[in-house]
Amino acid sequence: MGPQEIYVLPLTDEGAPDVRDGYIYLPPPSDPPYVVRFEIEGTSSICREGSLWVNIPARGEKFQRNSFREFKLHPDFNQTLKFDLEIFLAGAFAFYTTFTPLPPFSKSGSFTPEPTRTATHYIDVSPSLRVNGAPLPLDSLSMLSVVSKFMGKYPTDWEEHLQGIAGRGYNMIHFTPLMEKGASESPYSLYDQLKFDPFCFPNDESDIASLINDMEKGHGLLGLTDVVWNHTAFNSKWLQEHPEAGYSVDTAPWLISALELDDALLKFGLNLQSHGLPTILKRIEDLSQVLKAFEQNVIPKLRLWEYYVVNVNADAQSTVDAWSKGQITLPKCGFKGSGLGGLEGVKDWSSEQMAEMLHDHGLLGRSELGPRFYRKINAEVGSALLTILYGRYDSTDRNADKHAPTQKMKDVLEIINVSLYQECNADVSVILQNIFNRVKYLRLDEDGPNLGEINSTNPFIESYFTRLPWNETTQKHRDTSLALVNNGWVWAADAMIDHAGPKSKAYLRREVICWGDCVKLRYGDSRDENPFLWDFMAKYTRLKAKFFAGFRIDNCHSTPLAVAEYLLDQAREVRPNLVVFAELFTGSESMDYVFVKRLGISALIREAMQAWSTGEMSRLVHMHGGRPIGSFEVNEVSGTESVHDPVQTANGLGHSGHKESKDDKAREQEPKWQRTHRIRQSPVHALFMDCTHDNQPPAQKREARDTLPNSALVNMCACATGSVMGYDEIYPRYVDIVQDKRLYFSLYSGQTEKQTALRTGPGGIGGMKKLLNQIHTMMGIDGHDETHIHHEGEYITVHRVHPASRKGIYCIAHTAYPGCDNGNKLSPAHLIGTKAKLIGSWKLEVEVDEATKNSVLADKYLLRGLPSAVSELSGVRLDSNDYESIIAPPEHFPPGSIALFETWIPGAEHSEGLNKFITSGASKAFGDLNLLDLNFVLYRCESEEKDSSGGSDGVYNIPKYGPLVYAGLQGWWSILKTVIRENDLGHPICDNLRDGQWALDYVAGRLERISKREGHASLHKAAVWFVKRFDAIRKLPSFLLPRYFALIIQTAYQACRKRALELMSDNINLGQGFLQSLALVSVQQTGFVKSGSLYPFETVPSLAAGLPHFSTSWARCWGRDIFISLRGLYLGTGRFDQAKAHIVAFASVLKHGMIPNLLSDGRLPRYNSRDSIWFFLQSIQDFVRIVPNGKALLKEKVKRRFLPYDDTYFEFDDPRAYSCTSTIEEIIHEALQRHATGLSFREANAGPGLDMQMKPEGFQIDVKVDWSTGLIFGGNQSNCGTWMDKMGESEKAGNKGVPGTPRDGAAIELIGLLYSALVWVAQLHEEGLYEHNSVVTAGGQTIPIQDWASRIKDNFERIFYIPLKPEEDGNFEVKRSLINRRGIYKDLYKSGKEYEDYQLRPNFAIAMTVAPQLFDPDRALKSLELADTVLRGPTGMATLDPSDLNYRPYYNNSEDSTDFATAKGRNYHSGPEWLWPTGFFLRALLHFDLKRRDTKAGRVEAFQQITRRLKGSKKAIENSPWAGLTELTNKNGELCADS
Repeated sequence: MGPQEIYVLPLTDEGAPDVRDGYIYLPPPSDPPYVVRFEIEGTSSICREGSLWVNIPARGEKFQRNSFREFKLHPDFNQTLKFDLEIFLAGAFAFYTTFTPLPPFSKSGSFTPEPTRTATHYIDVSPSLRVNGAPLPLDSLSMLSVVSKFMGKYPTDWEEHLQGIAGRGYNMIHFTPLMEKGASESPYSLYDQLKFDPFCFPNDESDIASLINDMEKGHGLLGLTDVVWNHTAFNSKWLQEHPEAGYSVDTAPWLISALELDDALLKFGLNLQSHGLPTILKRIEDLSQVLKAFEQNVIPKLRLWEYYVVNVNADAQSTVDAWSKGQITLPKCGFKGSGLGGLEGVKDWSSEQMAEMLHDHGLLGRSELGPRFYRKINAEVGSALLTILYGRYDSTDRNADKHAPTQKMKDVLEIINVSLYQECNADVSVILQNIFNRVKYLRLDEDGPNLGEINSTNPFIESYFTRLPWNETTQKHRDTSLALVNNGWVWAADAMIDHAGPKSKAYLRREVICWGDCVKLRYGDSRDENPFLWDFMAKYTRLKAKFFAGFRIDNCHSTPLAVAEYLLDQAREVRPNLVVFAELFTGSESMDYVFVKRLGISALIREAMQAWSTGEMSRLVHMHGGRPIGSFEVNEVSGTESVHDPVQTANGLGHSGHKESKDDKAREQEPKWQRTHRIRQSPVHALFMDCTHDNQPPAQKREARDTLPNSALVNMCACATGSVMGYDEIYPRYVDIVQDKRLYFSLYSGQTEKQTALRTGPGGIGGMKKLLNQIHTMMGIDGHDETHIHHEGEYITVHRVHPASRKGIYCIAHTAYPGCDNGNKLSPAHLIGTKAKLIGSWKLEVEVDEATKNSVLADKYLLRGLPSAVSELSGVRLDSNDYESIIAPPEHFPPGSIALFETWIPGAEHSEGLNKFITSGASKAFGDLNLLDLNFVLYRCESEEKDSSGGSDGVYNIPKYGPLVYAGLQGWWSILKTVIRENDLGHPICDNLRDGQWALDYVAGRLERISKREGHASLHKAAVWFVKRFDAIRKLPSFLLPRYFALIIQTAYQACRKRALELMSDNINLGQGFLQSLALVSVQQTGFVKSGSLYPFETVPSLAAGLPHFSTSWARCWGRDIFISLRGLYLGTGRFDQAKAHIVAFASVLKHGMIPNLLSDGRLPRYNSRDSIWFFLQSIQDFVRIVPNGKALLKEKVKRRFLPYDDTYFEFDDPRAYSCTSTIEEIIHEALQRHATGLSFREANAGPGLDMQMKPEGFQIDVKVDWSTGLIFGGNQSNCGTWMDKMGESEKAGNKGVPGTPRDGAAIELIGLLYSALVWVAQLHEEGLYEHNSVVTAGGQTIPIQDWASRIKDNFERIFYIPLKPEEDGNFEVKRSLINRRGIYKDLYKSGKEYEDYQLRPNFAIAMTVAPQLFDPDRALKSLELADTVLRGPTGMATLDPSDLNYRPYYNNSEDSTDFATAKGRNYHSGPEWLWPTGFFLRALLHFDLKRRDTKAGRVEAFQQITRRLKGSKKAIENSPWAGLTELTNKNGELCADS
């Protein structure tokens, strides 16, 4: 048994499908059933009291639209939730999620959001069509449309036609409605929806059953028919019983004005003579005369304005009555935002202002029309206004005045009516214009019906209403219910608005192109509003589904969506694999999607005859032709995996939090292996018609000769195609399906298979159509879905191929639009790497002189085609060599000609094997690599690559694009993942691959060279894998190289990524995607760099401070950066060996009680950072706590670069270097002791050679302890010894040598790190793991370590906290004049610029994370809440409070202006948003938030508050070409080009 297919559907944090346009189109149900896997990140906010609701039925259950299965969404901060649902049925399925939104973070936590429901989303599953047991994919359909009344007698005439249709290669017939027709004889005006046309089918259903059986079994034809849900024939008998099924003034009182206008128009038309007006309109002037008389004599009498305006007297009186009774209602918004009290200002309003207020907030019915004076003023709102103006009415005062309020209200209402009169006048103008245009078309336009004399039979204009006859049936109804609106269409109307509903004035404004023989049906919003109609049409729909394989929804855009959903549900209950086509004229692609998604429409009908030129036809073919040749893989196939893998099926079948169902019990029958596909964007499928019964045929609209090339081009498209009876026969003009009574005549009807197979000869293009249909069906069944379309002059060429076998069909079509040129030539086509064989070349010739046309049209009984003949053409040029095939049409290739060729690529018939080969073996090839190997394979920026190759190699440079960011696979994949997703074959990377094989050589050659270097032999297998895969595709045509190169890179990249994650800890390997992406940064940043090792005498892996700027030489290894990130990149990922290696390396260079900020592989370490040692000690602490047996690190022996407790500097090759050994424990204590004693030294090698920006005094390093508080102080105003270390560099601005943020004094994060270290070593001492329990001051005093920690804790809040309330200032060390913001922690204490102490920066959160014991929990949480609002950006933390006068959030290092604050990027840490502090901020927020939570739900919310704040970072790492997070951004996450 083959693998089970899994279609992965990720949901966004809003519960929407993570698929562009949200359109999900899946293949037909399969056996075994495939699965839709919903994937939801366990951290998503929709998991908060969340549920996924899906109406996909379980195995054996019926589909019920409103029956949803619930899958509980339990928050999971480690994994992605997965829910597997098997697909058994075709149709449109819905899903949504419910959840309780996460409230805004608040220390008080008082706000609790209401539960919410997301929008409903849809999954469309294609039907499975079969004919005689054989599958017939949707895109292989070749359909012919026929009008049943032209088919003749059933079964004799019909049988001949069926034989001829099947003989021409069609596999489906579309029948216009086959039900009993109304009086107009239009197939779409149905008299009785439950009875088949007795003229054709006297035996009703039994005849239909016989017909369908004969079609399917005898001719291999499926049946499709129209369903007409919008209207019924005006003479339908059942309508007299149920006039409520239509729109009357009883059921739709807003139509009364339209009915009165319609009555007036009919009456006026009958009385033209009595008004001295012409009854025959011969010219525009006649029409203008008639219309002017209508405007002057009829319109005023209708008093249409009464439907728009308010009744001034009546409304004034009702308002005053309400005022006198004290009945008052304030509008929701008050009076201009005010309350009732203190509204003296309203008294000063003008009458116009009062009118505006009442119009906007007190006018009832303002958005619709109704009976006369339907619009009214809300008397109680008007009463409120009068109360403000005149006070409350005193009913006890006999002299109380009502006259003035009444007059005031009348004045105001008259002003309101001004705009309402204007609305009426504007509509009357539209009415007159639309009447003029319609009558002009009916009686004067050349392309109109030219109706002739105006009389009772032929009225002035069509009536918009059907007046039901008065008889025994109708007399039991009210008179007002018997005039029913006729259906029609409105140009450019909103498909979601019922044009006969209350929100439309289309019938009054005469905007409807009306069908006088059809009454529009009124369903209402639900079955409850019109149960008879819903049930009646459901019965009709089920009857049609009983016999027909598919529906064409007539006038779908005017069908209420709820109605269409209900009726299609009825149909699919009868026929689950119902194919549904529809004509949609919404005028909006997005609106088309709404209908398609909700109804599960299989394809939309599109018409080739809408093209007005060869260029436009080329566009239509391109739209429906399929994907471009050489397209990338449609599906992201992740390969096979065990169905019982708990990671893959977590929360899936049987694990979804619901009761065991048939889905669960069926797992025993499931296949053992699964293959997963990511659901991608899908275009809406098309049923592309070369002509429909609504179109003028080529002989009428273009040239008759275009019949052949037009049909060939349509059939070359990768979609369902269709035609109409008469097209192949070359009917001379459009056939009126209502008025025409003639019958079809076709030479092909009754022909034998052999006769139809003749491609040449007289009688139309039937023989050619057989060939074209056969080719189209073959390509559809086999899956030829890649196409290249070329337009040149009057020519269109189409090459359609199979994506795997590369077999294809090439078509040349010379179109025949008006004015075409027999001499137009086509440039030869060069098919690279492709062989071709001529199938044939033909031309169509048609007799089109007027006499011939008239003769054909004169036949009163038969619908005949124009005399025509198809003949073969010779002289096609076809030259082939090893490189290409060259194809050109013959010299004589007139408009109306086509040529067809078979094509293939030698050897590509085994391309399925090629696909398998190039995507196989990756796990084995890369499966033995370690993480350092993978650093070479996946990453390496330009400078790293040059470093390791001695300057000979670098990253790949794509012409017209630029260099990759990495030399390894990530560099390629960062580009290709988008190129593949967008199928962007025009991207420069694709051009480069088509132009040559340099990229292949680069990828394989790079790994081959690396694998030959000492220590990298493990890469040999990977290099061989690439060489073999690339060799397998090198001989393919160049246009296929992008596809196969991408497939190889994707396969290798996924295998390497998988291998890297396997080598990490389980929480990473089994974790969520964002966590894994973060973990892979450790692979990016850790590798061998010759110029950036950890030691001077050997090359070992080292951690880069950042790529690409800090990747090699002295800039690679920064003590501060390494130990800030070591916990996440090494300890969190399980890379304990690398963590230990970096700790030991930096321990070896301890000097002055500090570690260097710049390591320079131990040769020239620089000791200028006061904070690096404390991040170092924190990392040792984390290592000991996290790593199994981590305490052993304390006894690890380290060779020292410098002598212990000795500030003497010497070179790395001095005999003293590395001559002494210390343990990590001893190094820890040396650092503490040296700080306790105090540090004072000048940097070694101080001067411009060490730092050309630094002033001389900046090289002086001083650190001391204030033993009264335990705090460490250090630095000066000329250096910057913490991470905010930007030194001014601009001589022009005068900031050279002036640090942007000196942060001297006691920096809050250093104090937190110091306290953390002291508490930890004191604990180690108690456990017997640390020898020392004290330090000695410079004065010789012994200070217990625990005492040192206590001094800090006792003073911390007093020194650093700035209280919220000024009255509390006396309890803290604050200077009010310097306070900018309260409720925060100072950034510094006793700095050189006192105001800098009071600045809000994100550093306090570092102290909170490592030493939460120092902080009052309540104050801490409040300060974090404030920082969350003030400092936190989309990804990073603002480095300075935006309210600070020094805030400069845009960093530009190249700016050399005169601005002291920003020149040469001095504001690096004065506003730009840095990302790494975000981690400490979120850890601190989580810690203090959890402290106040005492329930499981509360604790979950605390975690969700954190994950919500990671949204920007998730997006950033996903979109970054570096596959990492940037160092910093500018304000609000804006790109910083210098980061």
